Amino acid sequence: MSTIDIQHNEERQRFEALVDNQLCVLEYVRDGNTVSMNHVRVPEAVGGRGIAGEITRYALDWARDKGLRVVANCPYVARWIERHPEYEQLLT
Repeated sequence: MSTIDIQHNEERQRFEALVDNQLCVLEYVRDGNTVSMNHVRVPEAVGGRGIAGEITRYALDWARDKGLRVVANCPYVARWIERHPEYEQLLT
């Protein structure tokens, strides 16, 4: 369960969380049944709290719920999936 409030901003194709007035995001591009997760950004001021991991899990759960395939273009997302093999089946 997430300890931060994560919002899906479909118009901007990203997942967002405002933590201590710092915007944390996972940016993606959806193309049909594929979603390319391209970048996770957590400002240094709120780093080290596991925020990137929470946003990544949230985004991957969304992809799973929608039946989407995932391209992990972001090195952080790719490493996170390696550490959580239950998400590997989402990869293209």
